[in-house]
Amino acid sequence: MFRLLPTFFLLLFLVNSAQSQQSPQVSPWILEAADVDPNNYFGITVANGKIGIISNPEFKQDGDAGAFLFSAKDIVVNGAYDTYGRGRVSNILKVFNFANVGIANPYFTEKEKKEFDQLFAESNKISERQWLNMQTATFSHEIDYRDLTLRFDLRALRQLPNNGLISVTIKAKKAITLAPIALIRAPDILRDLETNYTEIPSGHHPNIPLMTSYGWSPNRKMEIASTISFLFESGESPGITHQERHRFQHSIKFVKSLQKDESFTFHVVGTIMTSEQGADTYNESERLTIFAALEGAGRLIEKHEAAWKELWKSDILIEGDAQAQQDVHSALYHLYAFVRAGTSYSLSPMGLSGLGYNGHVFWDTEIWMYPPLLLLQPEMARSLLDYRFDRLEMAKLNARNHGYAGAMYPWESDDTGQEATPVWALTGPFEHHISGDIAWAFWKYFEVTGDTEWLEEKGYVVLKEIADFWISRVDEVNGVYHINNVVGADEYAENINNNAYTNGVAIKSLEYATRAAQVLGLTPNPQWAIVAQGIPLQKMDNGVTSEYDGYDGRIIKQADVNLLAYPLDVITDRRSIEKDLHYYESRIDENGPAMGYSVLSILYNTLGDRDRSYDLFVKGYKPNAAPPFGVLAEFAGGSNPYFGTGAGGMLQAVLAGFGGLRITDQGIKQIPSLLPEKWTSLTLQGIGIHEANFQVK
Repeated sequence: MFRLLPTFFLLLFLVNSAQSQQSPQVSPWILEAADVDPNNYFGITVANGKIGIISNPEFKQDGDAGAFLFSAKDIVVNGAYDTYGRGRVSNILKVFNFANVGIANPYFTEKEKKEFDQLFAESNKISERQWLNMQTATFSHEIDYRDLTLRFDLRALRQLPNNGLISVTIKAKKAITLAPIALIRAPDILRDLETNYTEIPSGHHPNIPLMTSYGWSPNRKMEIASTISFLFESGESPGITHQERHRFQHSIKFVKSLQKDESFTFHVVGTIMTSEQGADTYNESERLTIFAALEGAGRLIEKHEAAWKELWKSDILIEGDAQAQQDVHSALYHLYAFVRAGTSYSLSPMGLSGLGYNGHVFWDTEIWMYPPLLLLQPEMARSLLDYRFDRLEMAKLNARNHGYAGAMYPWESDDTGQEATPVWALTGPFEHHISGDIAWAFWKYFEVTGDTEWLEEKGYVVLKEIADFWISRVDEVNGVYHINNVVGADEYAENINNNAYTNGVAIKSLEYATRAAQVLGLTPNPQWAIVAQGIPLQKMDNGVTSEYDGYDGRIIKQADVNLLAYPLDVITDRRSIEKDLHYYESRIDENGPAMGYSVLSILYNTLGDRDRSYDLFVKGYKPNAAPPFGVLAEFAGGSNPYFGTGAGGMLQAVLAGFGGLRITDQGIKQIPSLLPEKWTSLTLQGIGIHEANFQVK
């Protein structure tokens, strides 16, 4: 009996050890979908701040193309809008899709065609998987068949804002002849389509094949062109065949024979150009494709990966929770992919993941997605502010049209900066806190960077106009300055008076304009301080801050009052923060948008409640993760990912909550904070303009 016990425990140990070794490890960088269900699939996006390419679930037969294809679902372009579809307002453009690559049939007899189709028959498929390497921003789709293996790698090239690259590797398990093919497809919204194919001599290099599609946006507001070319390794130059099925689709292909166990790689570089970037759209699309082709695939990939390596110098590192590390990297990856430094493009709630919210720009940018970028990538954050600065005149016109002074920014903004909210939504005429959100973001940029030259040239210019808007917006009664008839952050309550969040952000706007003037040695408008001190923040009988005049405890869409404590710092005393937090937490609609819980998480951390802080952190994003990559939807069970707003909130819960970072008039500071119990350490790496590191253990 006693001699058998050690053997039993040894066997138990070996079984458990084997099971442990077989358990999949959660990678900090790889999002993998081993079992893809096309009927329950929400794609992942590769993007470079200019173009967004959205994945599809399948490699499948396409009768129109006469091929088996790997295709992107859609390609969208930042800054490119026209009026079509939803709500009689501008929409971000779905453009030519150049990411269609696959294998066509090189044969002619019926017998040969059947044999070709059998190569890719479902019964001959051994395995299939998709994955995103977030570290290198590369999406891969690999299918292993009985007779060959295919791998497709998709990149939106970081160093070339208008270009994407698709790399295809074929490994033959028997001698085989195939016809690799690449297509450009036009969505049905585009007009007056033209196609062209030519080959450009290139000296000692093989000729460069160029296939181009050209057309107009739905209302002819914008010209759009797309060009693709094959890139071959080792100077190979197969004969290229061009075929135009119809104006909406044309293709180039070549024939390739492989021996058993031979591998072959080729690449397709694609370019998208719109007249938003310049008048010579057609020619520039072809020029940029030639440039990329002569760079060569190796250099293109090397520079792309180097650019992402530079971005990841600013990172969030979690020890003790591999799943949280992967989730945080996913949120960071998407924000990094959706924004580009050195531009004046902004961020839609859905980034570059599709057509959600028409690609318009809301408060989601300044209050939710901008703060993590300001801490981790200040130059990216500056691009978001440049978007608002460049559209200041339109905001001033909007104010005048509503009878106000200064600058009244639209609730939904497009490339022009006009109000782009559908008419049926009252948020357009009345959700005025957006102007205060922008003022908050402008001042926070100055606090992080201390850049007085920027403050003089851009920051104060915007802050002054927004302050003047609030001066004209208030209604004075006996020295109290009311802000009436608004929609607040809680959009369930329409046309209310003295909304807490709107009043709070107006107070901050006026204070920041005053402080900016003082920094620059200017005399601030004395009315700014007078009105700021007279805007009411009202309490209910129970001592809780009232969300608006007459608020009766009804269900709210998302955090509103609680935003006064974070990020606004209007309410700072612990007792008030605690009262407001406990009261409103139970009144937030369980079906509301994801980001509100992140604020509650931060506030509970500030109050020292580690467990509740962590629970709300998880609640703010986990229920919204959609298969198979865990991309975030706005609502649990929602079908419109990727919700960058939720990612921004989740990252703030890490940076400001668990990490304790605050942006103050003394720059970035760290206050005491608590980690979740299972996290052993948190490192915030490359923070601010000095790329400082902060750690919590």
